[in-house]
Amino acid sequence: MNGFAWMEHFRGAPWLSWGAAFHVALFGLVTAHALRHRRRADSTLLWLFVTWSLPVIGALLYAAFGVDRVPRERWQRGVQRRVRMDGARDATPDDVLPEAYWRSMGRAAATPADEWTRELDRPLAAMLENYPLLGGNRITPLLTGDEAFPKMLDAIREARHHVHLQSFIVGNDAVGREFMEAVAAKAREGVRVRVLYDRFGSSHALWGGLFRKYRKTPNLAIAGWTQSNLFRKQLHFNLRNHRKALIVDGRIGFMGGVNLNEYSRSGDGQPAIQDYHFRLLGPVVQELQYSFLRDWHVMTEEDPEKLLSAEHFRRLSEEGPVLARVVNSGPSSDLRVAVDVFFNAVNEAREQVFILTPYFLPSEDLLRALRLAALRGVRVQLVVPEKSNHWYTTWAGRATYEDLLESGVRIFERPRPFMHAKAMVVDDRMGIVGSANWDFRSLYSNYETLLTAYDRDFAATLKRLMNEDLNVSREVEWPAFKNRPVHHRYLENACGLLAPLL
Repeated sequence: MNGFAWMEHFRGAPWLSWGAAFHVALFGLVTAHALRHRRRADSTLLWLFVTWSLPVIGALLYAAFGVDRVPRERWQRGVQRRVRMDGARDATPDDVLPEAYWRSMGRAAATPADEWTRELDRPLAAMLENYPLLGGNRITPLLTGDEAFPKMLDAIREARHHVHLQSFIVGNDAVGREFMEAVAAKAREGVRVRVLYDRFGSSHALWGGLFRKYRKTPNLAIAGWTQSNLFRKQLHFNLRNHRKALIVDGRIGFMGGVNLNEYSRSGDGQPAIQDYHFRLLGPVVQELQYSFLRDWHVMTEEDPEKLLSAEHFRRLSEEGPVLARVVNSGPSSDLRVAVDVFFNAVNEAREQVFILTPYFLPSEDLLRALRLAALRGVRVQLVVPEKSNHWYTTWAGRATYEDLLESGVRIFERPRPFMHAKAMVVDDRMGIVGSANWDFRSLYSNYETLLTAYDRDFAATLKRLMNEDLNVSREVEWPAFKNRPVHHRYLENACGLLAPLL
């Protein structure tokens, strides 16, 4: 059909020709944006397919959920903003360290004593120069909210200067109300309190009025994390802050995977979801403090000179033997480091890799690292939930089993209650814990916090907890899985196609 024939064809329906042109233009814009940055080919092709197949709607979905990174320059202007504090050193008492001085001391970092740890940590030290390895820490595991919540509430009630609380989910339930009432009570006593929640994860509390109830409480500031803001030229519905942290007086910290909702603790005959949280003492708490204040500044634009002042960074004495590094990961080209931390740990393992994760949708390089580790004789064990709280992630995860099982990776599925724990132990010497899952969202789209820790005793304690989950799990046997029903294969592979979007 020549050009004149096309004109005759559309003459009776001009809206169709304009609509087609608009669709092609939107598709071109999405294609140009997707190709502007180097990204995973499977994700790019899937988004191009969605955009072309769903006129207008596909482009809107891409704008809302397909943009999975923040421009580096925006991150540097906002999150990595530094303050002019160099002159504050001499005017500070001996027991207080201003941020600039503390950071410069931190860059000296601790040096691992043994060659194995130095080899394992060397890539991280080069890659994460702004996240120093600090010695003198004590890390105490806390199992579910049953153990974590009482310790956290006690710390809040004993606060004397400030409380910084951050959670992906603050529930509009008994747990959420208990924590909000606890921080509000301290604020009324004169303690400065900052609460940071994710607007997506805490939507029930946000729209249910929980935060609004405390807006006028003196000394209490509450902010919701979102990067969907037309006034800032942001439309990033897909970028969420998945971190969970509590820092009290700059001296005691909590972090891990436990959200502040009723599912995280037992009640009325209902067991808590299986989860790990950690109590931190020692210099590494200062890194957790810095992480919170940096996020807080991005959302509130509160004066960074005030946030990073000496009152938030006091000199901390050594509390234990653990070498630890806080690792922040996020949707920026220079901050997508969670995948590198996991890859390095698997690649350097000599004896064992032991992983617990509630969602297992890893990237191809992580899958290859696990397979090669097993093939070279490393004992690789993976524990995942038998049934996820999102059914499609269960089937998408199983789409990866065949290659892993065939190479010798042992996979275990844990029955209910749902396992939300995230942990990794390498060679009984290194533990990795925090908020990040082994899925595309945590690895590439979310703001996450990990803690890498080198200490045999801590690794042994963490491994004992993980073994309790493994011991109640059912192992996925390779011969049986290979002969699974055909319709299972279809469902796995269909859900697996969506893995980059989940």
